[in-house]
Amino acid sequence: MFKKILIANRGEIACRIIATAHRMGIATVAVFSDADRDARHVLLADEAVNIGPPPPRESYLAMDKIIAACHATGAEALHPGYGFLAENADFARQVEAAGIIFIGPKPAAISAMGDKIASKRLASAAMVNTIPGCDEVIATAEEAVRIAREVGYPVMIKACAGGGGKGMRVVGNDQEAGAGFDACRAEAMTSFGDDRIFIEKFIEEPRHLEIQVLGDAHGNVVHLFERECSIQRRHQKLLEEAPSPLLDEATRHAMGDQAVALAKAVNYQSAGTVEFVVDRDLRFYFLEMNTRLQVEHPVTEMITGLDLVELMIRVAAGEPLPFRQEELHIRGWAIECRINAEDPLRNFLPSVGRLVRYQPPETSAGCVRVDTGVYEGGEIAPDYDSMIAKLVCHGATRHEALGRLREALNAFVIRGVSSNIAFQAALTQHPRFAAGRLTTAFIADEYPHGFHGNDLPPGGAEFLAAVAAAVHRIYLERAARIEGQVPGHELQIGEDFVVSGNDTEHEVKVQRVPDGCDVRIQGTTHAIRSNWRFGDILMRGSFDGTPFCVQVERPGLRYRISCMGVLLEYSVLPRRAAELLRMMPRKLPPDRSKFLLSPMPGLLVEVAVKPGQEVKAGERLVVIEAMKMQNTLHAERDGTVAELLAQQGESLAVEQPVIRFI
Repeated sequence: MFKKILIANRGEIACRIIATAHRMGIATVAVFSDADRDARHVLLADEAVNIGPPPPRESYLAMDKIIAACHATGAEALHPGYGFLAENADFARQVEAAGIIFIGPKPAAISAMGDKIASKRLASAAMVNTIPGCDEVIATAEEAVRIAREVGYPVMIKACAGGGGKGMRVVGNDQEAGAGFDACRAEAMTSFGDDRIFIEKFIEEPRHLEIQVLGDAHGNVVHLFERECSIQRRHQKLLEEAPSPLLDEATRHAMGDQAVALAKAVNYQSAGTVEFVVDRDLRFYFLEMNTRLQVEHPVTEMITGLDLVELMIRVAAGEPLPFRQEELHIRGWAIECRINAEDPLRNFLPSVGRLVRYQPPETSAGCVRVDTGVYEGGEIAPDYDSMIAKLVCHGATRHEALGRLREALNAFVIRGVSSNIAFQAALTQHPRFAAGRLTTAFIADEYPHGFHGNDLPPGGAEFLAAVAAAVHRIYLERAARIEGQVPGHELQIGEDFVVSGNDTEHEVKVQRVPDGCDVRIQGTTHAIRSNWRFGDILMRGSFDGTPFCVQVERPGLRYRISCMGVLLEYSVLPRRAAELLRMMPRKLPPDRSKFLLSPMPGLLVEVAVKPGQEVKAGERLVVIEAMKMQNTLHAERDGTVAELLAQQGESLAVEQPVIRFI
């Protein structure tokens, strides 16, 4: 077994690999860019080597620097994690040529499966079901339009070296095909340094399922069952689970057999994933093979009891797999949420900055797991992807796992940057998700106008208003204890209040009891029992005997409460004060209709208009790149460009004016 390994990655996956290596008694070496000097993976590793400036091409993609770090530290083996160089066959060859063990598949397997066109041909030869389409490289947008017509809309335009949702577009007509080809090509070159594009038929009402495979150097290959990865936005997975609520045993067996057959065809020796698209009639087709560890591997670990990172290390060290296929069984259910630094209330735009508060839920062996690469006070940098953490919950059944996940999401505190926790919580509450009726279009179907964070479940309005009233009563009790009050004029705490929020008003009566408050609202008295103290973000307790967990803050004179995917602000006032407030004039927000504002921090990579140009609604204005994704901003209405307030190549701040219109 190795004595020391180097992790050629960053963030949560680097921390994840370090944890297993240390448990195995293996010393670890971290590499880091200037932006990651104080990152968590650097602090956890036994040694750390600076490999350059923040841009990935000058650090985490710099092969020579990483190999030199192996030699300098005496690392015998290298684990690439996922992303960056994990599926780069040339890197794997250079590592091996340098006398270092690559903890992953052999370069030939990476080459064969890393090219989507070549892998599709290999899959067909291995008798694996494949999607109809064109498996030749497409050179121009005009050629893309012609081929798309021949295949038949809708089609998927994909980068040959793609992954992680980058370099992919679903298009439904000629105009979309031409624009989608150009966008995919640009994204592919930026992300992978390879702009080759191909086209295949888009399967309607698809589900995205993948089979985890594991092979060794002795010819043994097994599969570790499936993962359901259909909940996606912009082809980026958000929530995964294992097993899938869709599959029956016959289909699971058939998919597993095909995945193993493909892995054997390329002499696969490590952990890998064979991805399939499945239609509503359980017909499944090969998509691609990821020759690396997947982000969502923890759900497989939780239903099998295996450590995939440990198995990858042992296989790389020459050990055979310690089990046969018939010895593997599914145990319970696991669901994973990706917690990302993005703002779901602003169309999921990236969010960067300092983590002022970072308080993940309590973990428990086999039930709740948090994989993270950050800590409170750390920075979310714009140079890398947006992942903050992965929250994984396990239960004996899907219902139990889902219940634990909801509780954990309510207790996950992140401040300083925006996160998608509220959206993930809303997803887990959605009746269609709870029923397991999933497709890759789930988010587009159920949230066509975006996420607004105020879709209350039945009874939610009364519950949150009652909590706000109870919190206010506890706040007043604290204020009444302040010393130095004028005798005879001490703060008197009343019982009658008006709670306003979410365009509603509730008249409430609050009575303090030793272990909480009794709140009368809409003619019903609710018992809120909690030992919450003012200043704590998390409030745990029971509402009419049912346990709850909410997050409570007091910005200014209002109470901000988040729970179950809902984030609302409430004012709680005495009845007379509420009457007077209704008479106050409302201050209107400033008119920004004549400006295009950058909705995110990022790099202005393209300006498609010039001063004096007339633009129509929907016309492309600028392209902003943030966290490795390109975001195109379009005109919301017809108008004329007055002046450009930012230039191509400029780094933009959030809400920075970019264009002024006449």
